Amino acid sequence: MWEIDRKYFSEFEATFERLQQKKEMLVKARPLPQMAMAKIKEALSVEWTYNSNSIEGNTLTLRETQMVLQEGITIKGVSLREHFEAKNHEKAIEYLYQIVNDSYVLRSLDILSLHGYVLRTIEDEYAGRLRNGGVRISGANFIPPSAHKVPDLIDELVTFVNENPLGLNDIELATIFHHKFVWIHPFFDGNGRTVRLAMNLLLMRSGFPPAIILKEDRKKYYEALNQANNGNYQRLMLLMCQAVERTLNIYLSALPEATQEYDTIANIVNEPEMKYGQEYISLLARQGKIDAHKEGRTWYTTRKAIEDYMQTRHRKRSQQ
Repeated sequence: MWEIDRKYFSEFEATFERLQQKKEMLVKARPLPQMAMAKIKEALSVEWTYNSNSIEGNTLTLRETQMVLQEGITIKGVSLREHFEAKNHEKAIEYLYQIVNDSYVLRSLDILSLHGYVLRTIEDEYAGRLRNGGVRISGANFIPPSAHKVPDLIDELVTFVNENPLGLNDIELATIFHHKFVWIHPFFDGNGRTVRLAMNLLLMRSGFPPAIILKEDRKKYYEALNQANNGNYQRLMLLMCQAVERTLNIYLSALPEATQEYDTIANIVNEPEMKYGQEYISLLARQGKIDAHKEGRTWYTTRKAIEDYMQTRHRKRSQQ
């Protein structure tokens, strides 16, 4: 289970370094302005809930999710289950914030508790309980292990994460955890929501903000998990890096000393003296080669990020 080919990690070294630098900037700036951080945390809670639930088929829009969570409004034409899914996910996030700190050690009990919040009042008989039967996953290229193996596999995964025998960095560790958890598929229902919560325990204990897999990346996300089943973590690692960078940028942009102003790639390539086209810069963003993040389907970056990448590329070529 723990044979991991690390050749797929090497291409992300520059990205890991950039994200680590951003995290250190964020950690150094703490405690952050209270009002600004409260607003960001509130907004991210809504986004996190909306995107994670939408990946699983919940039909509430982002605005409707905000109305359900913050205004207590019932949305006409939306099932009661979908309303519960939103409220439950919010409660799971609140629990996560209560238990995570810089000395946090992952526990199986916390994973079960997160799952309990996710499914309570929806499927109470399964909430917070490991499955006791076989499952098949529609569209997946694997069959999860039999139910009698699940408790030991979860314990092995928790031990692996806490001991980190391969010396993985925080993002690598969260990515491997994410895939192995999905592969084990420990619950009858709610596995996706639970793993997207639990992986953030690993990131947030190390000082990163929560990473949110976007609904718009749903197809890429499932394809990435299927590739990881075959040992190729490239796409899943890229998605994780993009998710981490997005929330890092959101937090850093709120700092009083923030100087970076992100704009759409379309606007930046139309600036005077910009020599590179939108298609090329968008490709660099999608590949994680420049400092960029996505809002919906639109990519944002800075002119400096493009120039820094080009200068680095030029230096490497001149040294060859």
